[in-house]
Amino acid sequence: MTDDRTDTHKGLRAIALFEAAKGVFALLVAGALAAIGPDALQHELERVLARFGVDAERSGTAMLDAITPERLHIAIGVAVIYAVMRLVEGWGLWGHRAWASWLGVIGAAAYLPFEIYALWQHPDWMTWGVFLLNLMIVLVLARDLRRRRNAV
Repeated sequence: MTDDRTDTHKGLRAIALFEAAKGVFALLVAGALAAIGPDALQHELERVLARFGVDAERSGTAMLDAITPERLHIAIGVAVIYAVMRLVEGWGLWGHRAWASWLGVIGAAAYLPFEIYALWQHPDWMTWGVFLLNLMIVLVLARDLRRRRNAV
């Protein structure tokens, strides 16, 4: 028979690894954006639009014009901040810190209304999967917080 604390500890470790993976991915995205630069990014976007039959000169102009060095720097900064938050949360959850459970439950629960709306609009397996994964994360972290409160 498995102890509930062991299950919670395993759940926290799994969530910690998931959050750390998201942080590493965000750092890779930030690095790729920095390495590519705005001109090459515009060129690649034009190529992708052309592949889907979209005339970049007519339909994609606003999107292409939105890629400026300043906006790219903002996107890189946002990706780095997001990465740091995910990595810190992962580190805290790995160490079974209460503040990390609070950070995780608030962060994951903030997405739930948007995911419910997405389910309403596009009830496919991917949308259900994302919703159920985030719901599971919220429940595991909330259970951890409840157990901490009851232990005091």
